Amino acid sequence: MTGVTLNNVIKKYGDVQVIHGVDLEIEDGEFCVFVGPSGCGKSTLLRMVAGLEETTSGKIEIGDRDVTRMEPADRGVAMVFQTYALYPHMTVKQNMGFGLKMNGYPKAEIEAKVAEASRILKLDDYLKRKPAALSGGQRQRVSIGRAIVRGPEVFLFDEPLSNLDAELRVEMRVEIARLHKEIGATMIYVTHDQVEAMTLADKIVVLRAGKIEQVGAPLDLYRDPDNKFVAGFIGSPSMNFLSGTVTNGQVQIPSLDRTIEVPMNLPAEGTNIWVGIRPEHCRAVKGGAQKVELSEALGGVSYTHILTNNGEKIVIEERGLERMKEGETVTLEFEANDVMLFDAQTELRLR
Repeated sequence: MTGVTLNNVIKKYGDVQVIHGVDLEIEDGEFCVFVGPSGCGKSTLLRMVAGLEETTSGKIEIGDRDVTRMEPADRGVAMVFQTYALYPHMTVKQNMGFGLKMNGYPKAEIEAKVAEASRILKLDDYLKRKPAALSGGQRQRVSIGRAIVRGPEVFLFDEPLSNLDAELRVEMRVEIARLHKEIGATMIYVTHDQVEAMTLADKIVVLRAGKIEQVGAPLDLYRDPDNKFVAGFIGSPSMNFLSGTVTNGQVQIPSLDRTIEVPMNLPAEGTNIWVGIRPEHCRAVKGGAQKVELSEALGGVSYTHILTNNGEKIVIEERGLERMKEGETVTLEFEANDVMLFDAQTELRLR
């Protein structure tokens, strides 16, 4: 079993603490994705698992080994970076096998391991090429192949697709998902792109300011977020948030001049709350007090940006080729069952 366990892991740079007592268990063979905004500590946490950053306190275990103070080379991990870091004067084959060669592996074993990695990543036609003759996606596959030949217990990916264009990102997401299915190894993947997280992960860890906000399967986080931050971060476009107030046992939404009944126990009268509505749960009907600011047509779907009558903004997702026109006035409609409520002070979900 080669899972990864973090127990009360803390990281400080001098007096500045950037990782705050993280507890996390990643199962053997699981694809775990760290997500969060820039500066949330996700790459630092990954580098601590790799041994590239010293752990200030706490314990990191890989399998049944305490690796907290181990050297990176002894941890049984392989890391794929954002930059490809390939040797420009070497061929693909030489790049993939270089680490094994430097560690004294027999030539026949290196050949076999490179051939197997090449088969998995479909690089057979490129083994004699040098990096300059490869596309960005092909270079990243070589970088991943270099990790595969080491036979690590855990693969670590630090934003490996951020240098690729949109089309290549999609291709490489598919490649990495296929790789995980074929190899079955434990993988930890860092990204700021929640679309990557949703499509790749068995488990998502949402981080903010060095703390874990929520851990769960992608759709569980989407359908049942614990707080406003997770609700807004998971989902594209983001969840809409409108200010509301508990009034006479109902939720008053001033920006829509509307009061709704929701199927839950509400807090005390006068409590300020956030009303969360996902774009796909909203509809716009022509005529009303809200104004269409912008409509983004993406073919079969469009995203319409609407300014409410008190200045709050909302995005709705519309299917079909017809779309609202800028400057039109509309009324927003949605079902009360689709609404999520969050305390305005704590930002915790009201259930």
